[in-house]
Amino acid sequence: MLKTASWSKRAYSSVPVTYFHPTIYALSTSPGQKSAIAVVRVTGTHSKYILQQLTGSQNEPVARRASLRNLYSAVREKKILLDSSLTLYFANPRSFTGEDMLELHLHGGRAVVKSVLKAIEELGDRKNGLDIRYAQPGEFSQRAFQNGRMDLTQIEGVGELIDAETETQRRSATSGLTGQNKQVFDRWRSTIVSNIAQLTALIDFGDDAEIEDIDHIVEAARQEMHGLREEMHRFVRKVDRSSILQNGIKVALLGSPNAGKSSLLNCITNEDTSNVSNIPGTTRDAIDVPIDVKGYKVVLCDTAGIRHESEDRIELEGIKRAKAKAFQCDLAVLVVDPTKKPYIGPGLRELVNTGIPHKNTIIAINKMDLVDPQTIKEVVLDLQTSFEKQFAITSVSCRDLRGIEELVNHLSAFFEEFTGTTTQDSDPIAVSRRVQEIMVKDVLFGVDEFLASSEDIVMASENLNYAADGIGKITGQSVGIEEVLGVVFSRFCVGK
Repeated sequence: MLKTASWSKRAYSSVPVTYFHPTIYALSTSPGQKSAIAVVRVTGTHSKYILQQLTGSQNEPVARRASLRNLYSAVREKKILLDSSLTLYFANPRSFTGEDMLELHLHGGRAVVKSVLKAIEELGDRKNGLDIRYAQPGEFSQRAFQNGRMDLTQIEGVGELIDAETETQRRSATSGLTGQNKQVFDRWRSTIVSNIAQLTALIDFGDDAEIEDIDHIVEAARQEMHGLREEMHRFVRKVDRSSILQNGIKVALLGSPNAGKSSLLNCITNEDTSNVSNIPGTTRDAIDVPIDVKGYKVVLCDTAGIRHESEDRIELEGIKRAKAKAFQCDLAVLVVDPTKKPYIGPGLRELVNTGIPHKNTIIAINKMDLVDPQTIKEVVLDLQTSFEKQFAITSVSCRDLRGIEELVNHLSAFFEEFTGTTTQDSDPIAVSRRVQEIMVKDVLFGVDEFLASSEDIVMASENLNYAADGIGKITGQSVGIEEVLGVVFSRFCVGK
């Protein structure tokens, strides 16, 4: 079993740790789609051989220099031109994987890509020592990890960046990709290991030390770990808030029947997402629509209109689901129709005042194009007296789009405050679910147990060891790392 400690030392030698592994190749751009360019990646000891065979040249390739070359496939000793390709060769260890690596920038036609992949496959000959095969999902990144080019937090950062759909998701992913998270974890581990060393010294040589000196060392360790524990909790809280960015902020549109919730949803999404009709109760179920609102991933939910009186069993079920969405959402947008009284029905008033009083709420007075400004003022006054809590109130028109941009700005301001991603604040932090669980169950558990331990120095040292090993699992700097590799790499696409 390879130890991670040896990987980082050997990664920059002339022989990568994965030297005897098969040479792998894969299409790294989107498969099955016609495009201007398609990139095929090759990594392993036979990368140079593959380049020479495809180009028909035995010349030594110049590393890190782009060259326009014709690619050929040999069939019955006859050269068949496949494509004219931009080729890039990277010599180990200065490549993504730490191995010799080749990139072929092909024309993006499906027939071109298929023919080049087939030509590479035909170069494999295990009987003659040419072990060449198509890559498994995440195998390129796994090679990078094994050769010390990246630690696990950076590898997972690559995955988060690939999956990023919005600007805030991209920002949060870069903390892992650029190694910022690794620096934090390494500093924590260094602090813990330093205290373990001092406690170990007391265990081994405590008989030769004064009692006062022993107490001073133990107390100093406790003080340092108290401060580290607070920093860890701040990190976890920030991660929890940032996790919302990955999953999407849940926003529920609530209101009476025919208040214009579906129309407002269509205005915000700029699509005919939800069915619109002047017949009350058209929406019978909750409709979730993921969208990007000024860089934030938002899941907008159109719900059934909430009213007391109804004998329609399907509509009643829709109202039940609307109330459930109100409890689950991060923000409720209450849509009000100013053309009908009462502006807020008893069912809605009860839901907002007693059912979800703890929820963040924005009130949108819809259909402002149908009433005069004085009516809007009356509606605002009525709303302010209807609810026990004061909410932000804005007016919109789904017909001429007045006020829509202002409402979106209200939403964006809430998203910034809710996720802690204001311009004055630091960027959000994205870590995997695996890291979050290890932080709580291993790292913080070990630190908490150390601080709660009595005068048993041996047990205290063991608790800190538990915390240090937890950080080692996060970064990959510990023995027995095989248990987490499958989780880390299984979600990667082939060719990455």
